[in-house]
Amino acid sequence: MKTRAVIMAGGEGARLSVLTAKRTKPAVPFAGKYRIIDFALSNCVNSNIFDIMVLAQYRPQSLIEHIGSGGSWDLNRDFTGGVRILTPYKARFDADWYEGTADAVQQNFTFIKRGAPDLVLILSGDHIYTMDYEPMITFHLDQRADLTMGAIRVPLEEASRFGILDVDKKYRVRAFVEKPEKPPSNLVNMGVYLFNREALDRILWEDHQREDSAHDFGKDILPRLVKGKARVYAFPYTGYWMDVGTMHSYWQAHMDLLSPNPPLKLYDRRWVIHTRTEERPPVRIPDKACIFASMVADGCYIQQDARVESSVLSPGVIVRPGAVVRESIILTDCVIEEGAVVERAIVDKYVTVGQNAHIGGGIANPDIQLAIIGKNSQVLPGMVVEPGATIATDVIPSDYEGSVIKSGETISTKRKPYEI
Repeated sequence: MKTRAVIMAGGEGARLSVLTAKRTKPAVPFAGKYRIIDFALSNCVNSNIFDIMVLAQYRPQSLIEHIGSGGSWDLNRDFTGGVRILTPYKARFDADWYEGTADAVQQNFTFIKRGAPDLVLILSGDHIYTMDYEPMITFHLDQRADLTMGAIRVPLEEASRFGILDVDKKYRVRAFVEKPEKPPSNLVNMGVYLFNREALDRILWEDHQREDSAHDFGKDILPRLVKGKARVYAFPYTGYWMDVGTMHSYWQAHMDLLSPNPPLKLYDRRWVIHTRTEERPPVRIPDKACIFASMVADGCYIQQDARVESSVLSPGVIVRPGAVVRESIILTDCVIEEGAVVERAIVDKYVTVGQNAHIGGGIANPDIQLAIIGKNSQVLPGMVVEPGATIATDVIPSDYEGSVIKSGETISTKRKPYEI
């Protein structure tokens, strides 16, 4: 059986706020080393699937640069698979910006069915998990399914964010409802779909012709298949899985990595998460610096009397003397200047936090909101950025009108796009 994977990587990810202002959601950095899409790519190659197409749309530049020719995942292959990145294109008929996830696959189906794969594995490029797809493929074939969906149980209070499944004893799907306000169960759709190619071709074409459709898998394709008595099955998954579609879930996934027994096994050599790496010098930690329960990437410099607690630092982060970073995610090449305090915050790339500035707070309160600092921004010395406040991308000193950014407030640059 020949399987081709299709990774959906075109989402804007608006709920990730400033983190997706300049990049698509699957390209957002994760765990100090990776991009979110690395998990879907690595799951494929670790499952012996080396034929992958990535469907991009919103701000794909950093995603394209990250994947490159696919060499980091052993996907730089010309004739036996490899990775190809497909973007929307204009044509005389039926080609334009993607209207939904199903429309994205439909517009590219000429390329997807080339070479006649038997199975098409459709994946979301914005989930954090490690999954072997081979047992799912075996299950799909044993059940003679038209579609097999990955399914996982989540806390019932979170289930309204997802599609909800009802299954019989053999895991055949009896009902499906997309993001109900009052979920009838906690068995949810993971966004992992295994289709027979011929069935997918027929289903997408029927949906394409429906004027009342949003052309989305969750909203249209799945409910229609289940109601039409197609052979739709759920494959139960019991490992760690996180949809990092919100700031809090993105932050929580990092905090999960720092727990005494992390549920996501990044250090399992039998299931390596591959990524594009760059050469950086080793981490430098002087005698009197303190690092506790944290992940610190190559090239970081934690200086004398600085403290890093329960945080994730990406490559090249500098924490100056006396600065404190707690329960925060600091992305590449940020500088936390002397005496600054960063607590429960997400700080994007190339940010400078000025001396004695205070960002976020409330580490003793589990309900406290995160403080967010966008890419390329500068936080003035002595400034206070309250929990729940946001500094957008490219903010410079002249953009500020005061020394305190209140909770719920967003500071944006006053410059025109061509001036940045």
